Amino acid sequence: SWHLWGGSLPGLQVLAYNRHTYETVAQRLIVTVIPAPGGEPPYQGEFLVGNRNVEELLPAAAQEMFLQATAGVWDQDDLHVINITSALDRGGRVPLPIEGRKEGVYVKVGSGSAFSPCLVSAASPQSRFRCSLGQQPLASCYDTFAPHFAIRWCNLTLLQVWPSPTAPGPVWGSGVLEEGGDFQPPTEVPPRDLLPGYLVTLLVPLAVAVLLCLLLGHLMCCRREGV
Repeated sequence: SWHLWGGSLPGLQVLAYNRHTYETVAQRLIVTVIPAPGGEPPYQGEFLVGNRNVEELLPAAAQEMFLQATAGVWDQDDLHVINITSALDRGGRVPLPIEGRKEGVYVKVGSGSAFSPCLVSAASPQSRFRCSLGQQPLASCYDTFAPHFAIRWCNLTLLQVWPSPTAPGPVWGSGVLEEGGDFQPPTEVPPRDLLPGYLVTLLVPLAVAVLLCLLLGHLMCCRREGV
């Protein structure tokens, strides 16, 4: 199990502990975020790897192996990992403490090229219907992920991201007024008559208070027994 702690220094402090011996180790990671040169890739596919934990896919070698397997079903080579998320963060259940049980990892991969027919058929409505019946989805290609990565094809998600138009920023001038362009202050606002509002705010609660005092005095002085 992993716990992330933020500190005053830049980066992340990763604290890991052994569930059996409760031995703990800590390490600080410096994360540098660099935007992609070409922006966000327009084609993104998210795969659920059922036989891995999130820390097993964080090393660069594991990600490179996953990209090579993805290239076999995507038919493209310009692939890179966008995000890696544990299935526990998506509502998944904690696996039983049995050897071989993994928590599952969502891996999002991006590309500048379109999806292959294999991926499109695996995410088609017909495949979703087969998954709802407990059957395997449609797949017209060889699963190059096996045996290292067990992909749950019923959880495959394909996204096509369109670039959002950027609003033009403000145009800064020189800061010097043009010749003859003296600053013209706004016209003076005519004074408003605030007396009626003041009287209503003051007199209405005062009148209600007087009526309540009269009613209370009448009940206490004139409604007594024998009076």
